[in-house]
Amino acid sequence: MLEKQYTERVGEYIVTPLTKLTDAGIAASVSIRRGMYDRIFRFVPRFTCDIQAVQYALAQGRSMVQLNQLG
Repeated sequence: MLEKQYTERVGEYIVTPLTKLTDAGIAASVSIRRGMYDRIFRFVPRFTCDIQAVQYALAQGRSMVQLNQLG
């Protein structure tokens, strides 16, 4: 669904939001990459438009990196 790439660098990490259309609405996920490895986090809330899902995923990804919650 996501046509424009909304990738953002946060410190040493690359944060990329992902969206997917589901029966319950638009699902948001985020890829957090450092070097060759990335982690994908999926979120529970569903959204009515892509931009809401993108904004949510970016905010969550930024927060995880800044608060060092990548474990």
